[in-house]
Amino acid sequence: MTAPVTMRQIAERARVSIGTVSHVINGTATVRPKLRERVLDAIRSMGYQPSALAQGLRKHRTNMLGMVIPDITNPFFPGVVRGVEDVAYKRSFRVILCNADNDPSKEASYVRELRSYQIAGLLIIPAAGADIAGHLRAYASASVPVVCIDRVPDGWKGDAVLVANAEGAYLATKHLIQMGHRRLAVIAGPLKLTNAAERLKGFTRALNEARVEIEPEFVQEACFDTESGYQAALRLLGMLPRPTAIFACNDLMAFGVLQAARELGLRCPEDLSIAGFDSLEFTQFTDPSLTSVYQPGYQLGATAARLLLQRVDGLRSAPKKVLLPTELKKRNSVGPPHVAGPESVGGTMRKGKHSGRRRR
Repeated sequence: MTAPVTMRQIAERARVSIGTVSHVINGTATVRPKLRERVLDAIRSMGYQPSALAQGLRKHRTNMLGMVIPDITNPFFPGVVRGVEDVAYKRSFRVILCNADNDPSKEASYVRELRSYQIAGLLIIPAAGADIAGHLRAYASASVPVVCIDRVPDGWKGDAVLVANAEGAYLATKHLIQMGHRRLAVIAGPLKLTNAAERLKGFTRALNEARVEIEPEFVQEACFDTESGYQAALRLLGMLPRPTAIFACNDLMAFGVLQAARELGLRCPEDLSIAGFDSLEFTQFTDPSLTSVYQPGYQLGATAARLLLQRVDGLRSAPKKVLLPTELKKRNSVGPPHVAGPESVGGTMRKGKHSGRRRR
């Protein structure tokens, strides 16, 4: 492996001092055109690559942005990361990506450690149950800007880029009601997360407007993943009477509902209508294609990166809360209710108040 070229070697090749080479590379002083050209020729011929880290340490700021996401396996988040990376790359910034595995302690560790890397700014999608507002405020005290994406931790008053979660959930629920459903259930995400709580609010708003009342047990709390959606669906579909429609507050949980329905011999949408949230790219290719609320993941990341870089460039203003719109994508997983009776499926029939306790 070839050793990296040093400034001393460049200086020897160009027959100038190391200080002159440093001034040419860092633009810290004017260098005579002939000397400057000799240095540049030496850099080109020897393939010299300045150390971005060393330059950043001298300036007390690198060209790196930190980004912490809760779950790299969730197919919604790569689009967000791509939006961040595209904007950062065009500005010659690079992204350090950290996956917290939905572990608040791991997330807090990453947030603390990234400060020591002299990053120019931090983008974060907080994990459920995270208590990191204090760590984020420490960034602000050190003049390192922070933008939260998709959700905000308790106590955070800084910049955030979010989507219209409540409105999207409202539109999905209203669609189910307009199709004739009155026994509706919802599988919410972890209600400690602001986006999960907002989606539940949208669901409740649509019910209230239509004067539809449901059993408390028709509200299940899960973990924004397929397995928890599947388990919540089994509880719901074992109740008497069972729901005719389920709104799952993200697509992964909706896939779990679809899996549970198939195992119990229920047809979608003839026996059970299902709606999700995210409108992941492959939802249009499921069988049936999944009705879902589209949220613009790429635009979330790109908008957050632009706002962060404005702060890096010196923008001083009150904290901004940017809200991006959502859109209901109507597909084949929703239809009118078509249930012959209130029978439950999949084993012992249970009445609502004695089953499916809401998970906290």
